[in-house]
Amino acid sequence: MAEEQSSQIFLVATPIGNLGDISVRAIEILKRVDVIVAEDTRKTSVLLAHFGVKCRMLSMHEHNEAYKVESFLQMVKTGSNIAVVSDAGTPLISDPGYHLIKAAREHGVRVTPVPGACSPIVALSVSGMPTDRFVFEGFLPAKKGARERYLQEIAAETGTMVFLESCHRIVDFLQSVNDVLGVERKVFIARELTKTFETTKLAAAQEILGWVKSDPNQQKGEFVVVIAGAEKKHHSKSTDWQDSLKIMLEEGISVKDAVKIIVRIYGEKKREVYNAALLLKI
Repeated sequence: MAEEQSSQIFLVATPIGNLGDISVRAIEILKRVDVIVAEDTRKTSVLLAHFGVKCRMLSMHEHNEAYKVESFLQMVKTGSNIAVVSDAGTPLISDPGYHLIKAAREHGVRVTPVPGACSPIVALSVSGMPTDRFVFEGFLPAKKGARERYLQEIAAETGTMVFLESCHRIVDFLQSVNDVLGVERKVFIARELTKTFETTKLAAAQEILGWVKSDPNQQKGEFVVVIAGAEKKHHSKSTDWQDSLKIMLEEGISVKDAVKIIVRIYGEKKREVYNAALLLKI
């Protein structure tokens, strides 16, 4: 393949549940590289065995990444191709790899994406919520106080918000969402995406919390939670042009020119704008 003419690092996305979701290209890359760097070699070995991939594996996780970066870069510089995979989904998205890729960029080492499944994007795409602007928040703090302080900080975010959560904290997380963002905030919950017991539900935060609490089965597995952004605050057109007029006059623009600009931009009646300008000049 042309993309393997020089040694490099491949970021290879793997399935988030259904093994059939892996791409043909991903399998080809995994079979051709010299080393596969995995978050958990035991879990990755199951995937590799399923597709008949035989390759040397090395581990890279949050506890050892910082001091393994140099050795991995040296491998690439001396001619080895490396594939980086996470336990599931796209590497680096709430998974190890950032330090390695940052260093690779700084040292001019080529990094090639091999795209595929990514649970936050999968959940967002089927949530029924706006996708034109969103923010990925990953896992929130485990402790209630820190978690709720963080939610308070982002409560005014108007873009759709995407979170990850574990089975051990999903109820506490949803309770915090109700307490901080409000019981009416729209929430979409996706559990065990692409797996046998996949479940999804879109409803008000209060209903989602009650649904999960009432069914122990809905508290098992891995979760992506998509939360609607806050409603945008719209200022009246009248307030907008009056604020603009005030600023222009304060900046020394003449009444005549300011009025002309306001009328042109906002389409207001010239006499009304002129009278407002005179009042502001008093």
